[in-house]
Amino acid sequence: MITLHFLITALVVVMAPGTGVIYTLALGLGQGRRAALWAALGCTIGVLPHLAAATLGLAAVLHTSALLFAAVKWAGVAYLLYLAWQTLKDDGALSVQETKTRQSGWQIARRGALINILNPKLSIFFLALLPPFLSGNTASATTEMTAMGAVFMAMTFGVFALYGIFAAGARRQLLGSAQVMAWLNRSFAGIFAALAGRLAFERA
Repeated sequence: MITLHFLITALVVVMAPGTGVIYTLALGLGQGRRAALWAALGCTIGVLPHLAAATLGLAAVLHTSALLFAAVKWAGVAYLLYLAWQTLKDDGALSVQETKTRQSGWQIARRGALINILNPKLSIFFLALLPPFLSGNTASATTEMTAMGAVFMAMTFGVFALYGIFAAGARRQLLGSAQVMAWLNRSFAGIFAALAGRLAFERA
């Protein structure tokens, strides 16, 4: 059920810096508020398959299938390393530059969605997060999990959007120096690479 305890727990989870937050910050700094909002939307959409899997019980299948888990995990690792490379390239999609790189909103959102879709731990995470807040009525369990999932997604978009807007606001102050931009790009690339390394060592 949607209780104050659930809302606080969900907010803490959403606010914790992760891959989606880093992606949104990078887009906010590199391309401004519009791109950051599209990034937040994409990351939120990427949560949906994992929430659905947890609600339908498919997360348990992923948890018990070593082959399926490994396939999704290594695809996620490869994708995070690709994002790191895109951050380091001068003309990369995530490169922080003084001149804004214009990309379509759906391109930005698609990358954000893939970041979460290709993280197999999310399904297992939601399978552990949501059931403790159920009322205990088996007849309404699916409805309750769906409602909690919808609230979680709304909070995800709201918090990520705030992160992105903050980054876009700081863009003008931070991008006046080529040295600062190079430092930001190396930092974002290093974070994406580190997250790829962490995911590589995850086990079902």
